[in-house]
Parts: sequence; C-alpha cells; structure tokens
Amino acid sequence: MPSNVIMPQMGESIFEGTITKWLKNVGDPVKRDEPLFEISTDKVDSEIPAPASGVLSEIRVKEGETVQINTVVAVIVEEGAAAKAPQPVAAPNPETVAEPVGREPAEPTRAETDRSIKSSPLVRRIAREEQVDLNQLEGTGFGGRITKKDILSHLSGRQPTTQPGPSSVQAIGKEMPKVRSISTDHSEVVPMSAMRKSIAEHMIASRRTSAHVSTVFEVDMTRIVSIKDQHADEFLEREGSKLSYMPFFIKTAAGALKEFPIVNASIVDTNILYKKDINIGVAVALDWGLIVPVIKNADEKSFLGIAKAASSLAERARQKKLTPDDVQGGTFTITNPGVFGSLFGTPIINQPQVAILCIGAITKRPVVINDAIAIRSMAYLSLTFDHRLIDGAVADRFMSSIKRKLEDWEEPLF
Repeated sequence: MPSNVIMPQMGESIFEGTITKWLKNVGDPVKRDEPLFEISTDKVDSEIPAPASGVLSEIRVKEGETVQINTVVAVIVEEGAAAKAPQPVAAPNPETVAEPVGREPAEPTRAETDRSIKSSPLVRRIAREEQVDLNQLEGTGFGGRITKKDILSHLSGRQPTTQPGPSSVQAIGKEMPKVRSISTDHSEVVPMSAMRKSIAEHMIASRRTSAHVSTVFEVDMTRIVSIKDQHADEFLEREGSKLSYMPFFIKTAAGALKEFPIVNASIVDTNILYKKDINIGVAVALDWGLIVPVIKNADEKSFLGIAKAASSLAERARQKKLTPDDVQGGTFTITNPGVFGSLFGTPIINQPQVAILCIGAITKRPVVINDAIAIRSMAYLSLTFDHRLIDGAVADRFMSSIKRKLEDWEEPLF
C-alpha cells in the first residue's frame, strides 16, 4: 500500500511549514526514518524522516512552497511497485482547505472555539502591527484557521488609512512580486529563503515592540582564560568535546537572572509576567541563517551540564536535528559575535524576552591595575534591554553581577 508523506506539526502553535529542500528525487529508494526533506517553520528548521521504506513515487509540493500541516507532500510505494510518473505541481490554492491525513482532526480546544484566535502567533502579531481585525477575515486553513497567506492577501488589497510608511510586512518584501534568480554582469537578485524571511519578520517586529537600550561593561577575563587553558586537555579527554567560553557566560548569566528576575520576565499587555524557569537561548550562526536553541532550567545545571547541553544543541542545530521543543520557551538570550572578532554589539531583543547579552572578543590589552600597567585578557559585554520594563540602574546592576562572577570565578568545572 502507498504511504502518504504529510507536512508534520512542528509544535502546538505551528500550523504550516515551508519545504526548503527535497533530499530525494522521484524514483529514489528510501528507508524508514531516513531524512527525506527539509522544512522551515516559524520556530525551527528541521529534517523530516521518511515514514516508511520503499520508493519515492510522487513529490506533490515543490521546494519553496508553504502548505498547511497534514497536507500530503509526497507518496512512497513499496519496492517493485510501479512508480508514478512525476506530476506537475500546481501552486497551492488558497481556497482549498487541507484535510488531515491518517488521523481524525483533534477536538477543538477552548481557545480554538473563539473565531478570533484561529490563527498562528505570527498571524496575530501581523494583525496587531497592521491593525487588522481578524474577525473580519475568512480563514482558508484547516477548520477555518486564518493563515499567513490570508492576512497578507487582505493587506495587499487594503486601502491605506494613514500616511504610508514601512510596515513589518512591506519592509521584508512580502508585498513585492515573487522573483526568480536574476543575474547580470553587475548584480544578482535571489529570493529570500524561508528562514531569512522569518528572521526578518522577527527582527522588525522586535524593533517595533521594544524600547531598545544598550549598556556596555568591560570585564577582565584573565582568570577565566587561565582556567580554560588549564583544563582544556582534561575536558577534551573526559567529555570528547572542546571546552569553550560559552558555558562560563551561561552559568554566570543564570546566576544573575536569579538575582534580578525582572530581566527574566516578559510584558503581557500592561502586566509583567515573571518566569519561574530560567531558560537561556544561545544564538548559533549557521551557513543558511541564525537559530537560537534553548538550554532549559540553566540555573539548576552544573557547569558540566551546561557545557554538554550547549555543545549538543549547537551540533544538532548545524545538522538540522533540532526539535520544536529545543527552540521554545527561552526567557533570556546570549549571542557571541566575539568568536568572529567583534569587540561588542547591540543586538535586537528576542521577543517576547526583555533582554539579550552580547559577548565581544576576548583580547589582550594593557590596563591599569593598582596604578600599574598590566597586560590582561579583556572583553566587552553589552546588554540590550527593553526600557519599557527594565530601568538603566537595574540593567547595570545585573551586568555588574555578571562581571563580578566572571572576574572572581569559583565554580568547579567537573
């Protein structure tokens, strides 16, 4: 019997996904659980395994197309069965409702019975920013859900009621006509990848949401550098991976967040949401974009536990093996452009968080200590914070705590 390959639901708030790459061609043999295609969602990029062994007989959704969850994207037949000739793939019809495959539709939750919230977080965010009443839109998604395509179609036909200006949608080219790759002797036009579009949306939304302010501290990293160098060989032998500076920053940040819970909070309407868990996201630069896997309950982990978690998440991010849970629930973010030589930066806050810590390069510099000049390993650490919630004095005390913990490091490594 043929096996349908469906667009999976990569998280409870995800209702659509974009196929970014097929790893097999029609006619290729596939094995169960072998990577079959890559997808991109609002939360994560991931490889999707084949649900059965056999031969890939059909590919129904092309690379770059976005479809609803449970949509059949391909068909696998048993080996020896006549593979169907590849069929031309039509562009998704926004008037067609994708039906669930292989299981009954889940009972609607209490929230889903409310017409106004049958949509993804991304759709609701665009609606807030563009002042769109979702109750006035007809959803074409499963169960009448309002999709991203629905709201973008609405915006493209809406007459401007205010002076035109750059909206979050227009700013990333959502209303621009789709273009193919165009090359000339002097330039090349290439459409954004699904991940790049998602990053652009999040960056613009954060700038529009938070009152960004940054503060920069200089930290003497000489003690940390000495400890790292002293234990580097032992760590590699015992753990099978290199010891990096990142676990030191994650451990100290987790301690400072316990001291200053306001930095670990979020804003919900006119309320402050204090998070009991300290879940630290660490930005990982990939060849195809940026992703922020999350170390859950970082304050409860030892240095070694943090080091292992950070190494595992970074490796799985590069291999596209992250799960939706790996990138959800973050309460604070650390980014480390210092590995590329940057002295310091002022990054954009990862919504709905209220602060992000930026680590600059660790370099040897002459500094004055007790009226004498000494050569020390120094680094600039900057905190970008949401001034709607965090006052400058609080941000500086938070950074002073991190500075003190790093310069007077006493935590055991093993």
